[in-house]
Amino acid sequence: MAKILFLITAATHWTLADGFEQPAGFWAEEAIGPYGVFKEAGYEIAAATPGGVPPTPDALSLTPDFNGGEEGAERMKTALREATELANPVRIEDVNIDDYDAVFVPGGWGPMEDLSDDPAAGKLLSDWLASGKLVTLVCHGPAALLSTVDADGKSPFSGYRLTGLSNSEEIQNGLADRAKWLLEDRLVSDVGADYHKGEENFAPHLEVDRNLITGQNPASAVPLAQEVVKTLG
Repeated sequence: MAKILFLITAATHWTLADGFEQPAGFWAEEAIGPYGVFKEAGYEIAAATPGGVPPTPDALSLTPDFNGGEEGAERMKTALREATELANPVRIEDVNIDDYDAVFVPGGWGPMEDLSDDPAAGKLLSDWLASGKLVTLVCHGPAALLSTVDADGKSPFSGYRLTGLSNSEEIQNGLADRAKWLLEDRLVSDVGADYHKGEENFAPHLEVDRNLITGQNPASAVPLAQEVVKTLG
C-alpha cells in the first residue's frame, strides 16, 4: 500500500505589502480533492506542518461561493472533519522519507507565508527530489520550492518544467497589486524553474518533469492526484 505525505501550511494569514494580514491557510478543495482520490486508491495518508501545528483551512474555501452552493459547502466541511490524518500532523523535521512514496503540497495563500521560507521544508523537498520519489505540488503549494534555494542562490529544482498559480490568476484573485511578490515571478527568478501555464485561467493544467508533478490552480488538484495514482501504479 502506498503512503502519501501531505506537507501543509500552518499559516493562518498571508502578510501583504501594506502589512495587512489577509486571513488564509490551506485551500480546502486542494487538500480534500486529492485526499479522496488517494483514499479511494487505498493509500495511507499522513501530514506534516511547520512545528506540527494543526493546519487551518482558508475560511473562503469553505463558503458556498467556492463549493457550488450551501450543500457543497457542507459537504466540504464534513469531508474536512473526516480527514483526521490532516488534523494531526507531525513536525516536518520528524518526517522520514523512507516511510513514504510521495509528498503532496496543497496550496492556499498560507504557503506564501510560511513554506516559502521554511528551512525544514526546503531540506525535505530537496532530499525528496534527490531520492527519486514523487514530489507533487499544486496552486500556491509550489511556493514551498522557494525554501529550497541555498545560500548561493541555487535550487535543485532549477531547470525543471513546472507550473503553479500564474500572475494572471493572482490578479484575478484580487490581491496581486497588494502582494509582496507573485509566485510565478519567483519560481522563475529565484528557483530558476522552466515555468509554464495553461491557456485559460483556473482551468486544469499539469506539468510533469521526471519525478516532479505540479498543478496550476485548484481545478488541477484532483487531476494531479489522479496522475500520482497512475504513476505509482
